[in-house]
Amino acid sequence: MSTVLTDPSVGSAGSSWLDKERTIAAPGFNRWLVPPSALAIHLCIGMAYGFSVFWLPLSKMLQTAGAGAACGKDVGFFAQLFTTECDWSVATLGWMYTLFFVFLGCAAAIWGGWLERAGPRKAGLVSAVCWCGGMLISAIGIHTHQFWMMILGSGVIGGIGLGLGYISPVSTLIKWFPDRRGMATGMAIMGFGGGAMIGSPLAVELMKRFATPTDPGVTQTFVVMALIYFVFMVAGALGYRVPPTGWKPEGWTPPPAQANNAMITQRHVHVKKVWGIPQFWLVWIVLCMNVSAGIGVIGMASPMLQEIFGGSLIGVDVKFADLDKTQLAAIAAIAGGFAALLSLFNIGGRFVWASLSDKLGRKMTYTVFFVLGGLLYASLPSSAAAGHKLAFVGAVCIILSMYGGGFATVPAYLGDLFGTQMVGAIHGRLLTAWATAGILGPVVIGYMREYQLGLGIPREQVYNQTMYVLVGMLVIGLIANLAIRPVAAKHFMSDEELAIEKKLAHEKAAASEVGSGPGAGKATPAGLVVLAWLAVGIPLAWGIYKTLLTVAKFFN
Repeated sequence: MSTVLTDPSVGSAGSSWLDKERTIAAPGFNRWLVPPSALAIHLCIGMAYGFSVFWLPLSKMLQTAGAGAACGKDVGFFAQLFTTECDWSVATLGWMYTLFFVFLGCAAAIWGGWLERAGPRKAGLVSAVCWCGGMLISAIGIHTHQFWMMILGSGVIGGIGLGLGYISPVSTLIKWFPDRRGMATGMAIMGFGGGAMIGSPLAVELMKRFATPTDPGVTQTFVVMALIYFVFMVAGALGYRVPPTGWKPEGWTPPPAQANNAMITQRHVHVKKVWGIPQFWLVWIVLCMNVSAGIGVIGMASPMLQEIFGGSLIGVDVKFADLDKTQLAAIAAIAGGFAALLSLFNIGGRFVWASLSDKLGRKMTYTVFFVLGGLLYASLPSSAAAGHKLAFVGAVCIILSMYGGGFATVPAYLGDLFGTQMVGAIHGRLLTAWATAGILGPVVIGYMREYQLGLGIPREQVYNQTMYVLVGMLVIGLIANLAIRPVAAKHFMSDEELAIEKKLAHEKAAASEVGSGPGAGKATPAGLVVLAWLAVGIPLAWGIYKTLLTVAKFFN
């Protein structure tokens, strides 16, 4: 049961069905219907992490059809955008992955303010059109062998869909769960990390189903996945409801201002002001450093394990450089299981750490990330030198849990510092830190590896200095986190400014007469809540099952 402020004078007969005021929940609406709606969208757009399953089939499209060969070194990136005479390289295809997160950050920053006023339903539907429409444009590009269409479709348009879909539930969830901000955002953002667990094996199964001797089945797979995702994302968007102004869980009252919760404000900052507030940039550095360190390890996890432990992974006392093709294939399968294991910790960490932050506080949670993470990164070279595989793997798993936990905890951190009125828009601007980290982390670890290999350093030792560089990044993040203080009163909106913003955001004190949620004033049926969770829980369970099968190869 919940407490709702009501206003019998509210009416919105002239508003659009998609407008925010038409999504205000009626009395009796169960707030536990909102997280599965968010998960439905995040599990779909999270496939961005799994697009690498398409790279090899796409790099052999013409060769499979018997009509071409791989593009030579003289065919540069821009030539590959338009060529129909040779196959794209894997490195060229990887630019789509880069564009995903560049446009995710840009879209979230640019349209975050619009999202707060338009509401999560409209933003979710736009996200569905962009993400799924982008996949369909990419399918045409694959069919006609025009890579520029894939860049435009999935990279640019799809990336915009990623940004809007990623931040669409943040503000809504924080407002529905003021008592459990970390847990609420952790549930949704967990879905983004889990999207590849469902999408990658699904894509593999579909490509097998559609493949022929002259066609790897990628085009058809893109079309089918776009249609499936569109159904789920539209259902998720339509399931969004926003609480009436002043709503709070029954029996819950905001904690009084005390020393132990001074970081949690009851006031609100306008998104236009955050660029000039020191706390925003400190949180920006916190997220950037945490993500840079983690994403660098994710990108190199498989080769790192293989090169460090070599033949010892299969019980052979041989270094990586001396393994034969059969042995290399065997340790590659084990490394694949290691990568799958890391994905589980990445996802689990998003929920566990974000939920734990409700007890510890956001600042303390990030302090744990940086201190414990620094110790674990620093321990990896010695674990590797001693051949302690269990200690090495355990440390990397915990590191990846904190990488995911950092993503899931930061929206609640922003809500604590800047208030909840425009937290979705502020979160959108903060995601520029993610776009920066997506370049910084892989570049640091990748180029340092190549540099040290060029110096003749053995493969099993090339990551040692890199780990200490990543420790340095975490130290920078720790300093920034410790420097965060409550936001000065001058940065908050006045009561008059807040009233204007609420009006622009189409906030009402009670539900509209149309689109006000299941039951239109009656209690939400428990069966509907169960069905909503099953709709996202079953695919997620299937993805976890498929991932565990891969993890088993590592332990075997």
